[in-house]
Amino acid sequence: MSINLKSLISVLDAEWNGSNTDIYVDHISIDSRSLQNGSQTLFIALSGVNNDAHLYIAELIEKGVQNFVVQYIPENAVGKANFLVVKNTLKALQEFAAYYRDLFQIPIIGLTGSNGKTIVKEWLNFLLSPDYNIIRSPKSYNSQVGVPLSVIAINEKHNLGIFEAGISTVNEMVKLEKIIKPNIGVLTNIGSAHDEGFENLEQKINEKLLLFKNSTEIIYQKNKLVDECFAKFCAEYPLTERVLFSWSFTDQTADVFIAKRSNKSETTNIQYQYKKEVFDLEIPFSDSASVENAISCLLVLLYFKYDAATIQNRVSLLYPVEMRLEVKNGTHNCSIIDDSYSSDFQSLKIALDFLESQNKNVSKTVILSDIFQSGFSNEELYSKVAQLIADNKINRVIGIGATISSFAGKFSNITTFQNTAEFIAQFDSMNFANETILIKGARSFQFEEIVSLLEEKTHETILEINLNSISHNFNFFKSKLKPNVKMMVMVKAFGYGNGGLEIAKLLEHHKADYLGVAFADEGISLKNGGIKLPIMVLNPESTSFPSIIQYQLEPEIYSVKGLKAFLKIAKEKDLKNFPIHIKLDTGMHRLGFEENTIDELIETLRGNTTVKIQSVLSHMATSDDMNHYQFALSQIQLFEKLSSKLMAELNVKPIRHILNTSGISNFPDAAYNMVRLGIGLYGVSNDSAEQKYLENVGTLKSIISQVRTIPVGDSVGYGRRFMAEKATKIATIPIGYADGIARLWGNQVGYVVIKNQKAYIVGSVCMDMLMVDVSEIDCKEGDSVIIFGESPTVIEMAAALKTIPYEIMTSISQRVKRVFFR
Repeated sequence: MSINLKSLISVLDAEWNGSNTDIYVDHISIDSRSLQNGSQTLFIALSGVNNDAHLYIAELIEKGVQNFVVQYIPENAVGKANFLVVKNTLKALQEFAAYYRDLFQIPIIGLTGSNGKTIVKEWLNFLLSPDYNIIRSPKSYNSQVGVPLSVIAINEKHNLGIFEAGISTVNEMVKLEKIIKPNIGVLTNIGSAHDEGFENLEQKINEKLLLFKNSTEIIYQKNKLVDECFAKFCAEYPLTERVLFSWSFTDQTADVFIAKRSNKSETTNIQYQYKKEVFDLEIPFSDSASVENAISCLLVLLYFKYDAATIQNRVSLLYPVEMRLEVKNGTHNCSIIDDSYSSDFQSLKIALDFLESQNKNVSKTVILSDIFQSGFSNEELYSKVAQLIADNKINRVIGIGATISSFAGKFSNITTFQNTAEFIAQFDSMNFANETILIKGARSFQFEEIVSLLEEKTHETILEINLNSISHNFNFFKSKLKPNVKMMVMVKAFGYGNGGLEIAKLLEHHKADYLGVAFADEGISLKNGGIKLPIMVLNPESTSFPSIIQYQLEPEIYSVKGLKAFLKIAKEKDLKNFPIHIKLDTGMHRLGFEENTIDELIETLRGNTTVKIQSVLSHMATSDDMNHYQFALSQIQLFEKLSSKLMAELNVKPIRHILNTSGISNFPDAAYNMVRLGIGLYGVSNDSAEQKYLENVGTLKSIISQVRTIPVGDSVGYGRRFMAEKATKIATIPIGYADGIARLWGNQVGYVVIKNQKAYIVGSVCMDMLMVDVSEIDCKEGDSVIIFGESPTVIEMAAALKTIPYEIMTSISQRVKRVFFR
């Protein structure tokens, strides 16, 4: 983004107050606390019921911000910065976003509905990301503020946008439509959320359809009321090229008719008719809400003309979106369905449906708060809720809140409490055991306290791997490359300690071109796991050549001796054009053909048909250190010279690659045909400016095993290296150097995080345990402990230990369980 302030005067209908309009901004902010605010920021001072950002303008000026959109200029800021003065800053934010959206001619998918917007958006991003560079709404940014903030994140490299729009009353969608301007519309489930903002359901549907005023393709679930609304909508906003693309479980006139549907314990099989053909699809969910959301995604894929095989392959990988509803293990053999942040009638129906799908033939309990956003009178609402409870054969209901308590007579099996605190006081007498418990409550009731009481406390040290972050980091580096440049991703050393096979599967989904491993057994493991991508073995031993050939791996050849050994085996096996990769030593002096061996290499390969040079590569020694910039350039120049000679003499055109993660960013002109992405995939960059764009992948977690307080003069750990100078509360954590925690990280050098507070390691790190000072932290046995992740980061740990993040990550032992999640 680079926007001239002068151009915004007319866009925002603003009055200029400043010294110079010939200024460019590259960052829009509404958060005065953001550390990203700076001289190139345009700060839009929103004013609301609870806060007025104008109060922080003087402070922002002191921090270097010079450009503002305001409704008035504070007295303490007059003459100190540039101001665009408007009548309404929220309207100005929206008008700027609409102006910015018009700068990009890319297809946009716009989603609206009562339920499922965020899930469908996230799933579409997953399903389409192998083929598109997608910009999408972050999280649930679908409001009057969230939508413009989402749209202004578009840049020139995006070729598809997916944005959701949420409204709570009339006259809101028309504003969001001007910002999103979707070409493709998706109407998700219409339910009772925000009913109170509309006169009736028809009015709500009509308002939502306004998002699609200029959409040429609109996807929706066919039913009588929606069809009637669409008929009126199309008459009022005619477009000759508009196509309504519908689906239905019951109406055979729909464009996609779901002819059959059968549920298993965790999946749903559907048979759908489309263009007079019949197709089968397995959806990896059994609840109705997920199935409907998946079908919305199916129609988008059909619109984009994906074939049935591709659709099935991608849909089978869909995952639960972590928003509000999570399934957890509870105490006393209970299962907990945590939906503790929302309470409306429609989502209650969905949650009860999900409860049924998760129930394992045990008793069913619902803990329910007062319900909001229903659109019904309380009398009608709780009659409907009681009927829902009865229909779902719920064994017992616990109602919390004054309103639900006053309608207890409508339920046959309810115990009520006026508030959450009253329930917690009686918790021990409730005798929860051997049941599935749905916890469904509005945020104001703080049901997370109930979840905490019921949830089983795990006692294992785990490394959590965020696959969403892997995807994000992969796409970040991919966006830096020209379209014709391939990407090899390194998954050696057990995926840099993060787990090789699971990450390889994800990379295969994202259409990486190659995988790289250090040794043959790593590649064999991936092939046995079903990986189809070509895999290069960087450090093959000659004894592994037969296995490399057997498993169709591709060896890196770095010496004449190794080449002749491989050619001998290849000839014995009568191979033809088996792919090999030639490694050149351009200054790393680790492995590779040096310049004085190139002629012998050429003569050995000349006329040979048993192998084919798939690629020529080298390794940069200082791509991350600009103090050695000239040396890095000399490596690139020598690589160009030697690889060009090899190609000319042998009349071949192999892939060429020399750049690693740092090289991708620092030497983009040397990308050749392919680059090798390594530690950057796992969220680590040597460039602090680049680091802020990467997402943390691995979080190492444990728990507190024991807490004790020691008196003055007592010691902790081997060698009495920590002596208490005052009464000190000590927590023991079940992780040590056998798990990969360096002993140098002990003795108050390093720390862990408990309850968002630092707890420094005292004494020596033991083989299986370490001890921390928690004197200032209110904690207990069983509480979660962060060893590394967002804080401390592996970069921070590496700096303190005078090593590199690679060593920290790859040191985590195999006995630490890896848990993958999206």
